[in-house]
Amino acid sequence: MEASLLFVGIVGNVISVLVFASPINTFRRIVRNRSTEDFEPSPYVITLLNSSLWVYYGITKPGGLLIVTVNGVGVVMEAVYVALFLLYAAPPLKAKTAVLVAALDVGFFGAVALVTRLAVHGSSRVVVIGFVCAFLNVLMYGSPLCAMQRSVITRRSVEYMPFLLSFFLFLNGGIWTLYAILDKDIFIGIPNGIGLILGTSQLIMYMIYMNSEASNLSGESYQESQQQRLIVASNEANIP
Repeated sequence: MEASLLFVGIVGNVISVLVFASPINTFRRIVRNRSTEDFEPSPYVITLLNSSLWVYYGITKPGGLLIVTVNGVGVVMEAVYVALFLLYAAPPLKAKTAVLVAALDVGFFGAVALVTRLAVHGSSRVVVIGFVCAFLNVLMYGSPLCAMQRSVITRRSVEYMPFLLSFFLFLNGGIWTLYAILDKDIFIGIPNGIGLILGTSQLIMYMIYMNSEASNLSGESYQESQQQRLIVASNEANIP
């Protein structure tokens, strides 16, 4: 059992690093265009908080080394992504990102660490931290799904839904669910089980819209297409 747990944990580490690395092409585009365009900072801010809390959980829980290593990598990579948002976002979005970082990555994480160190003791500390991590992990999976629903369904385009992120969220949810079953860790199992379901739904959505006309358009071409559709729809509805 220990060997199986170690093997699954190592595979989980590799896949999780790929999850953290999956937005690299997105941020290459941001750096190249010197603009964050329509991309949202919340998934990266929340994932930075999530990774920080999982590092704290892994340090607190006996035998949590694999959890610490992978999420330590996540903290570094997500911090870089957030920094790029702060550098290239338009002023309103830059302010929004700064507020999110201050409230979540600094304020919320600091509050959790302070409360659990001062007011919670013994095995209860692991339970409290694990509960918070599980809740945040659901948000980590849910935030890309919300972005998908807002962007993909409305625009009928997958331009702003990175495929690799959805694919590796699916793999990541599956492997860490298996790890949780072997380790009997409910705090890892529940959010990653949900992540497996959400990752699957994102892949299905991608397959539905990947070949749509809007997905083959970008920037001004997409906007022009939408304007033309509006004109046609107005004429058909006899709107003066």
